[in-house]
Amino acid sequence: MEARSVADIPRGEQWQYEPKWDGFRCLLRRDGNKVDLRSKSGEDLSRYFPELVVAAQEVKAKGFVLDGEIVVPHGRRFSFDNLLQRIHPAVSRVKRLARETPALFLVFDLLACPSAKQLSRRPLSERRPKLETFARSQLKSNSSFRLSPATPSYLLAKKWLARSGGGFDGVIAKRLDLPYQAGNRDGMQKIKKFRSADCVVGGFRYATNKIDGRKVVGSLLLGLYDHDGLLHHVGFTSAIKQQDKPALTDRLEPLIAKPGFTGNAPGGPSRWSTERSAQWCPLRPKLVIEVCYDHFSGDRFRHGTSILRWRPDKAPKQCTLDQLKQKAADPMKLLKA
Repeated sequence: MEARSVADIPRGEQWQYEPKWDGFRCLLRRDGNKVDLRSKSGEDLSRYFPELVVAAQEVKAKGFVLDGEIVVPHGRRFSFDNLLQRIHPAVSRVKRLARETPALFLVFDLLACPSAKQLSRRPLSERRPKLETFARSQLKSNSSFRLSPATPSYLLAKKWLARSGGGFDGVIAKRLDLPYQAGNRDGMQKIKKFRSADCVVGGFRYATNKIDGRKVVGSLLLGLYDHDGLLHHVGFTSAIKQQDKPALTDRLEPLIAKPGFTGNAPGGPSRWSTERSAQWCPLRPKLVIEVCYDHFSGDRFRHGTSILRWRPDKAPKQCTLDQLKQKAADPMKLLKA
């Protein structure tokens, strides 16, 4: 179940509001003694968070499915940087970090439990009370689990949005009258103080200036998939720190391969194009990055974007144009005012 980015918090009795946590989205499934942690991209997260596997095995119930967010506390905040450190190939390092910076699982939905094995087919208005009952009876004494708060109050949701930061970056609004909307964005909306999008890095351009005599990346070319599976060029980001460029270049160059973008591609005819701007290197669609933007129209970002973070937890195919669809604002209302 994914979220559509919108500009304002929706109002109405059909909505429930929750904090939007700044972590790794995860489905946690327990079947007997077997525990599976699965990211939004379908990747197995169990090896990276062994402490959560053990915690789930300590729950009395032998079979359940939870939807939630993995976060790593750092003082009174949640640290996304510490969370990224956990995605590491060395087992010894993962075990050490699991001891030093143990993760929490913030639970916000219950999709199956011993008394309701097909709970995902029921509306959220029934799932949430079931989750609260499950949390009281099964998770209350387990320090690795926390129940994410939820409210029907629009005013409280506005307060959450105003206070966002330090581990949660906005508000999630969910439809109470719908069953779990797996694989689409119809039942959930996200609202942030800033607008962001997860994009595929479909190519890059080299910088005009070299570092220590070698060519380095100057800008990343961003792409989003349409309903037909075509990757369209939607903009760029050049907000790359100078000291990061050599290592990023080393990461990108092995991925150079045509076509890069399979839909609209950069370097097309334009009176603003130059010979340099038309030169770019296509990449295999392997890397996902979250960027902050101010305006999206005409199927592209109107201005350059800034880099928020890399998203190894997301699959490139999940980076679709759908996440940017918003209800169009009415500028005439501003003129009337």
